Amino acid sequence: MTEALELLRGAKRPVIVVGHGARSHMAPIVRLAERLGAPVITTFKAKGQIGDDHPLAAGVLGRSGTPVASWVMNEADLLLVLGASFSNHTGIYAGHPIIQVDFDQMQLGKFHAVDVPVWGEVGVVVERLRGEIPDQPQGADQIAQLAERWAIWRAEKASRAGDDRGHGVNSASVFAAMERQIPGDAVIAVDVGNHAYSFGRYFECKRHTVLMSGYLGSIGFGYPAAMGAWAAAPERPTVAVTGDGGFAQYMAEVTTAVKHGMNITHVLLNNGQLGKIAKEQRAGEWDVWQTTLHNPDFSAFARNCGALGIRVTDRSQLDAALAEAVAYDGPAMVEVMTDPDLV
Repeated sequence: MTEALELLRGAKRPVIVVGHGARSHMAPIVRLAERLGAPVITTFKAKGQIGDDHPLAAGVLGRSGTPVASWVMNEADLLLVLGASFSNHTGIYAGHPIIQVDFDQMQLGKFHAVDVPVWGEVGVVVERLRGEIPDQPQGADQIAQLAERWAIWRAEKASRAGDDRGHGVNSASVFAAMERQIPGDAVIAVDVGNHAYSFGRYFECKRHTVLMSGYLGSIGFGYPAAMGAWAAAPERPTVAVTGDGGFAQYMAEVTTAVKHGMNITHVLLNNGQLGKIAKEQRAGEWDVWQTTLHNPDFSAFARNCGALGIRVTDRSQLDAALAEAVAYDGPAMVEVMTDPDLV
C-alpha cells in the first residue's frame, strides 16, 4: 500500500481503469477519482459502471471503445487498475507504471508484471488510498482536457450518424436515437456481434445497467438476458440490443415474453449477415464464407407472437419507433435494417 501511495502522490496524469470485478465498489472508486482528478476508463464488460455524463468518465477502452479512452490511456503517467483482467481486447498499455488491485490473488500480474500488485477487496483498498491522498489534484487539469476530447468525439459521432450509402441505416444513428429515447435508468442486455462493438463505441450510458457476456462470444445472449433482467427487476425499463444472427437462435422466446407480459424493448439491428464473423474473415485475409443469412421479417414475426413489431428502414423513423416501443405495455421490437459496413 505504501508503494501505491507513493506512485499516486507523484503522478501528474493518473488514470483509473475499472473492470467488471469492481462493479460493486463504484461509489468509493468515483470518490477516489474525484480526489485525484483522474479520468476513469472502463473495460467493455464494465461499460456503464460510471455514467458517461460524469466529468471524469472517459468511456470504454479497446476494440469496443472510444477515441476518448484511447487518448487518455496514451497520455497517462500512471494506471490504477481495479478489478480488470487485462484482456487483449481491452488494450491496457503495459508500458505505463501500473498499480493493480484485485481480490483474486491469481489475477495480479497474470499476463505481465505490474509495478505494484495489491491483493485486497477493491472498495476497502480505494477508501484507504483516498484517505491518504491530498484534497487537491497535483497534476494536469484532466477534467477540462476530457471535456475537449468528448466534444471532438461527439462531433464525429454526429457526422457518422448522417452517413448513408443507400444500403441501410448506420449504427451511429441507431445508438444516438437510443440515447434520446431509452430511459436513463434502463437495464440494457447486449448480444454478441458487430452491433455490440457499435454499442460500446457510440452509446453513452447514464445510470444504465449493462449486461453482456464479455468476450465469451456467447451469441444469442441478449434477448434471454433481457428476460432474466425483467424477471429480476420488472419495475425497471428493460432493453435488449441484438443482431439478427443472435436473435434468430432464440426468437421463439418472444412467445414466452408475450405470455408473461414482459415489458422488454428490443432493438434488433438486422444487417442480413453474421457481420463480426465476416469482419474476422477479412482481417485474416480469408474469403468471406457462409456469413450471409436468410432472415424472416422479424417485426412481422413479433406481431404474429402477440408483441409490438415495428420495422425501420430509414434513420428518420428511429425516434418515433423507439418512443412507441418504450411506451408499449409488453414486449416490443424495433427491427432496424442496417448497413453492414456502417458500424
